[in-house]
Amino acid sequence: MMEDYKGKICVVTGAASGIGKALCEKLVALGAQVYALDRNPAEIDGLAAFIATDLSDKSSIDKAFAALPQTIDRFFGVAGLSGAKTSYWLTFTVNFIANKYITDTYLANRIPAGGSIAYVTSCGGLMWEKWRKEYVKVMDCRTWEEMTAFMKSVSPKDGVGVMAYTLSKRAMNYYTSLQAVELGKKGIRVNALLPGSTDTGMKKEFEKMAGGQDNLVKENGGAGRLATQQEMADPLLFLNSDMAAFVSGLLLIADRGHNCEKTLGFCKNQLDVPAALKLYNTSFFQKKLAGQ
Repeated sequence: MMEDYKGKICVVTGAASGIGKALCEKLVALGAQVYALDRNPAEIDGLAAFIATDLSDKSSIDKAFAALPQTIDRFFGVAGLSGAKTSYWLTFTVNFIANKYITDTYLANRIPAGGSIAYVTSCGGLMWEKWRKEYVKVMDCRTWEEMTAFMKSVSPKDGVGVMAYTLSKRAMNYYTSLQAVELGKKGIRVNALLPGSTDTGMKKEFEKMAGGQDNLVKENGGAGRLATQQEMADPLLFLNSDMAAFVSGLLLIADRGHNCEKTLGFCKNQLDVPAALKLYNTSFFQKKLAGQ
């Protein structure tokens, strides 16, 4: 199964922990040449290389891609921040700006026809179609500097990271769809995994955002538990494998049916609200994160 990974050059961001680490271990076992990118050391046997990379820093990304092979067969954009412990700007930069910059600047030119990209976005970025007017203009920005300048022109100075999380994940779901069309012209497939609540190092952060562990578990439909890291790594493997050779532009929701519950009206859809940046210029979310 998935023998097509053998010898393939695979790049994984967020490789040091969580879903990224589980994914790297599986790729190594499948015989891939795995290049792991993260701020923290990725302690994984069998890597082709670990490259220390700060996704909030353009120059760090540039150095990383200078050290990578010229041809990349499979790219996995796993890294992300919840925003519970990081600033608005850091959260949006890592979750969206870095992915767009990497794709536009490097992947579009270094992934050959037949190659593929799989991002990790979020179920928190659903309703992206309805509210795209809030972020769509950043898609027209061509450089890192343009994206940063534009977002600073429309964002509140005291916005909190959690608010940037919602906006960045919606933007990534839109961007995935856009790139499936654009890079599809070059024979490159582009998909995204939208994980349900998963047991990773950010579990406590997401519990606080959800209002407690019980509420976080409810976001996984009838599972009655959090997903494991391996249960999210496996669908990522599928999306970038030849088993999904005719799959592109798919936003694969892995939440054990919770989105179905919302669509069918069995529970309230709390995501059907705008992520308008001015709305977040309040103290409400700071108090919620502080447990007040």
